Amino acid sequence: MAYLFTSESVSEGHPDKVADQISDALIDNFLAFDPESKVACETLVTTGQVVLAGEVKSNTYLDVQKIARDTINKIGYTKGAYMFDGNSCGVLSAIHEQSEDISRGVDRDSKEEQGAGDQGMMFGYATNETDNFMPLALDISHTILKELAELRRENKDITYLRPDSKSQVTIEYSDDNTPQRIDSIVVSTQHDEFDAEDAMLAKIRKDIIEILIPRVVAKLPEHIQPLFTDNIKYHINPTGKFVIGGPHGDSGLTGRKIIVDTYGGKGAHGGGAFSGKDPSKVDRSGAYATRHIAKNLVAAGLCEEILVQVSYAIGVVEPMGIFVNTYGTCPFNLTDGEIAEKVSEIFDMRPAAIEDRLKLRQPMYSETAAYGHMGRKNETVSKTFEQLGGESITMDVELFTWEKLDYVDKVKKAFGI
Repeated sequence: MAYLFTSESVSEGHPDKVADQISDALIDNFLAFDPESKVACETLVTTGQVVLAGEVKSNTYLDVQKIARDTINKIGYTKGAYMFDGNSCGVLSAIHEQSEDISRGVDRDSKEEQGAGDQGMMFGYATNETDNFMPLALDISHTILKELAELRRENKDITYLRPDSKSQVTIEYSDDNTPQRIDSIVVSTQHDEFDAEDAMLAKIRKDIIEILIPRVVAKLPEHIQPLFTDNIKYHINPTGKFVIGGPHGDSGLTGRKIIVDTYGGKGAHGGGAFSGKDPSKVDRSGAYATRHIAKNLVAAGLCEEILVQVSYAIGVVEPMGIFVNTYGTCPFNLTDGEIAEKVSEIFDMRPAAIEDRLKLRQPMYSETAAYGHMGRKNETVSKTFEQLGGESITMDVELFTWEKLDYVDKVKKAFGI
C-alpha cells in the first residue's frame, strides 16, 4: 500500500537559524586566526537582543558583537520595522574559558591520540533517490526556501517578502519506496503589512504557486519534475497574516533544528546539535564522518539506502563501535554486521583522523548553518576575516568536504564490487 512521508525546512531568517548562523560565524572567525581553537558557543535571539554564551580555548580574541551584527545584517534583518535589526539590537556576551576538566580529556601530546570531545552516538544516512543522495522531501523543502530567499533579495518579482519562512513537502511513495507524486506543499512566509488581508493572502498564494514553484521545478533534475502535478494541495500561510516574525515573533536558540539540519526525519539522529561546536566535538565531526561513509557506500553501489552509526566516550580515542543498516537493499551476500566491520577498516574514525580526512579545522561552518549540513555542494571559496584591531586574513576554504565521493573506489575494492 502506498504511503506518505513528510519533511520540512526553515529559512535563514527563522529565529533558530539566526542563532545557528551567529554561533557558526563565531566558530569560523576563531578557526581563521587559530585553527586549534576549542569552541562551544550558544546563541539566543529575541526581540532586539542577542545573548552569546559558551566556552572557548583560543589564542585569538574577537569582536563578537561585530560578528553577530554582520551575520544578522547578511541574513536581511536590517529594518527597525522587523523589531530585530543587526545595527541596533543589543549583543550580550557571556563567553568564558573552556573547562580544564574537558580539555584534559580531549587534548593529548600527540594530535593523533586526541580524545573525543564528548560521549554520544552520531548517525549518517544516504539514499539513491536523489542525485545528492539525500531524502527527496527534504531536498525539495530546502530548494523551496533557497529560491524564496533569492526572490527576496532580488526584490523584483515579489517585493513584500521578509526573512522568516518555513516549508514542508509531503511525498507519496509506492510499496517499493519509489516516489510517485508530491501530495502537498506548505509554505509560510513572513511579509510586509498589506492594506487588505484577503487581498494579501490571495496575492501571496498566487505568487508562491505561479512564481516561486516554477523556479523551484526548474532547479530540480528532469526526472523529479514530473512529481509536480496540478493535483498538489498547497497550504500557503495557512494561519493567515504573518507580519510579525523572526526573533521578534519567536525567540531562537542554537541547535533547535537538528532534523532540518540532517535528513528530514529519514534515518536517525543522535540528538546532538552541530552549530557552535568546533570539530573536536564529535556531535559535529562524527555526524559529518558518518554521512561521508554512507554517501560513498551508496555511490559505490553497495546498497540503495544506508544508515551508519558511530559512538564515542568522552576522552577516549577509538569509537565504541560502528553500526550499519542497509534496510535490506544490499544486493550482495553480506550481512550488515560484515559491512560494518569492513567500514571500520576503510575509515579511520578516531577524532583527529576525521578532522584531518575532512579538513575540519578550516573556517567552513557558516555555510552549513542554513538549508542543511548534508547534501550540499563541495566547492572551494575565498573568505576574508577581520580580527579586533584591524588585522584581516583571506584564505581559500573547501566547503562540505563530507559530501565528496573520494572513497568510492576504495569501497569497491574493499567489497569486491
